[in-house]
Amino acid sequence: MTTQPFKTIRVAAPLLLIPGLLVACADKADTSEAITVAATDTACELSTTDATTGTNTFTITNNGSKVNEFYVLTEAGRILGEVENIGPGATRNLVVEIQEAGSYLTQCKPGMVGEGIQGPLKVTGDSVNLAEGDAALSEAVDRYLDYVRSQTKALQSQVDEFTAAIDSGDVETAKKLYPIARTPYERIEPVAESFPDDLDPRIDLREADVADGDDWTGFHPIEKDLFTKGKITDETKKLAEQLKKDVAELVDGVNADDYSVTPAQIASGAQGLLDEIATSKITGEEDIFSHTDLYDFQANLDGSKAAIASLEKPLQERDKDLLEEINKRFDAVQKLLDKYREGDGFISYEKVNESQRKELSVALDQLTEKVSAVQEKVTS
Repeated sequence: MTTQPFKTIRVAAPLLLIPGLLVACADKADTSEAITVAATDTACELSTTDATTGTNTFTITNNGSKVNEFYVLTEAGRILGEVENIGPGATRNLVVEIQEAGSYLTQCKPGMVGEGIQGPLKVTGDSVNLAEGDAALSEAVDRYLDYVRSQTKALQSQVDEFTAAIDSGDVETAKKLYPIARTPYERIEPVAESFPDDLDPRIDLREADVADGDDWTGFHPIEKDLFTKGKITDETKKLAEQLKKDVAELVDGVNADDYSVTPAQIASGAQGLLDEIATSKITGEEDIFSHTDLYDFQANLDGSKAAIASLEKPLQERDKDLLEEINKRFDAVQKLLDKYREGDGFISYEKVNESQRKELSVALDQLTEKVSAVQEKVTS
């Protein structure tokens, strides 16, 4: 994909201390102040662009008129942490574990589209790994890595079957396999988003988010061909071949020797998947041609629940009541979602009326409220 120039980020002074947001770093005696972020439709102002290794809390307030997002990235573009769906007037926290000193990036994305507003973050200090020396956190990381790798393996298998149907020109089989092939991806989408070179957009960009001059690849242009045109063209087959290559890149990435995640990233991923449901599945904007949004809703919910399950031991140690409440709210959302099952799948999202969508949204908000507390719990 072609890119647009990044806007410049500004720094506001002085640094503000937010009560209740002090998070202890594992290998340090002192605590870190929250870095405040004032986001608008045209600016992304940090209270400081200096941070230290270990746990860093960013408190983002959206002072603009558009829904916003905030990211912390490596210079290569790999996402270390993100928070999405920050509505106008809302404040959200993001907890990020930065293990090594160096140059990093921060980014606001007004309207949740485009290249956003990016700026530097300088990190100093000794190398830190919060999971080292903590058996529960180390086990959580291992469990989640196993889950991610199993899902990418399943994704590759499902995509191979899906693209084989496309290669053979079998429209009806391809249509049936479309939501099934997407399911493993939707369970771990924050992982794909963490890789550079636009890997997630190459696999899952919606038509509404395609910028002028950019290529549109991945699941959704294939979805459009299958469900609106009802035919498979040579271009559809090319898209299918590219999808296989991009999925293989993801599989290689998560199986690389140097690939890992932090407890904060696992918690952030659990939150991010719920944000995905709120911003694109509840609205019906994700699978706009096939109306298979409920399959993705279920997959996002599964992935969020798996992330929390991997953190079960550290959460039991830190806040057993929070874990119990989260599990209750997962069950409540699942109970509502099950109302729309049909056979092994779900009804068309077109058949879910506004009142029913609102009911799902309210239950999801109640779950999200509790899951949003997990990042701070597992890094304290």
